[in-house]
Amino acid sequence: MDRIIEKKRRLQPKTILYLVIGLIVAVFAVKAIVSAGTSTFRADAERLTISTVESGSFRDYISVVGTVMPNTTIFLDVEEGGKVLEKVAEEGQILKKGDVIIRMENNDLNLQILNTESQLAYQTNELRNTLINMEQQKISNKQNLLNIDYDLMRMKRNYEQNVALFEKGFISREAYLLSKENFELAARDRELRYERMVQDSIFRENQRIHMDASLLNMQKNLAIVRNRLDNLNVKAPADGQLGSLDIEIGQSINRGQRIGILHILDDYKIIAHIDEHYIDRVRQNLTASFERQDRQFSIEVIKVYPEVRDGRFQVDFRFNGQTPDNLRTGQTYHLRLELGQPTDAILLPRGGFFQSTGGQWVFVLDESGKTATKRQIRIGRQNPLYYEVLDGLAPGERVITNSYEIFGRNERIEVR
Repeated sequence: MDRIIEKKRRLQPKTILYLVIGLIVAVFAVKAIVSAGTSTFRADAERLTISTVESGSFRDYISVVGTVMPNTTIFLDVEEGGKVLEKVAEEGQILKKGDVIIRMENNDLNLQILNTESQLAYQTNELRNTLINMEQQKISNKQNLLNIDYDLMRMKRNYEQNVALFEKGFISREAYLLSKENFELAARDRELRYERMVQDSIFRENQRIHMDASLLNMQKNLAIVRNRLDNLNVKAPADGQLGSLDIEIGQSINRGQRIGILHILDDYKIIAHIDEHYIDRVRQNLTASFERQDRQFSIEVIKVYPEVRDGRFQVDFRFNGQTPDNLRTGQTYHLRLELGQPTDAILLPRGGFFQSTGGQWVFVLDESGKTATKRQIRIGRQNPLYYEVLDGLAPGERVITNSYEIFGRNERIEVR
């Protein structure tokens, strides 16, 4: 038995048009609802800096400015004060050891030297007179001893004669005993006088030695005093280049005052002042490099100063191998100081946004490039070109990297 087949009903074009219009309206309605609670800033594309997140090798280095300085510097401190008469050398002049830099005068020192010489001459004469008197006393003692020996010899001869006469009964016992006692007394007196002369001789010899030493010290003192006059001419202590020289003709210089510096030019170093943020990462033996005359030169850290002044600390570098030609004190170079080995990382070009957000969030563009929304990120190390992104961004995404000050507190950017 035949069955009637019903014809299927198709959507009419008019119906399809209504559905499309309704869908578009719904999308716009949803966007309006979502954006109703989000503050939006509209910016022209030409006013924005848009950077692309990259994947590559992150080089952990910082860029600092280094200044060439001699490895050895001698401070010029005057040993004697005075009034400046003449500037013999000028700043920047190459000097040999002993070359006069400035000449001074000091009338008080001249008078002091004259008084010292006069006192020394008086004391020297006194010492010499004392030595002469001691020699005369020595001769006198020898003469006295000679007289005593002569008297003792006569008394001995008289005693021996009296012994023979007394035994024969030609003289009295009293005369014999008297000659004996005189001889024995003279012998004992001779022993005492000789012992005293020996002690006097020892004392005089010791006194002479001390006087000779005193005279020698006085002569050395006079030489030192005369050298003070020579110190009024300030001389170069070594071969080198005269640096700053802070004096003027007629200026009064105090003893010990620093008037300048002398650079020893046989070796150089580079000094740099680095932000205290890196003080825990900068250490000895780190390498750095700089470019000059289309050549790369290598240097390394030899000393890190612990003191922090005005938010910066000092680092000294020395050259590894070759040094640039015609190095001059005070030249500056842009150094690239390596803090670690290169590593693979996600890289975000540096920009002014960091000052506004501290690297905690950025505005990321959508695929259309017309809208940018705030996104939380995490940044690790940084170098003069890139930030190391630890979390929140993927390679290929585009980020607004200029300063965010113009955006205020808006959370969404529309790019026109």
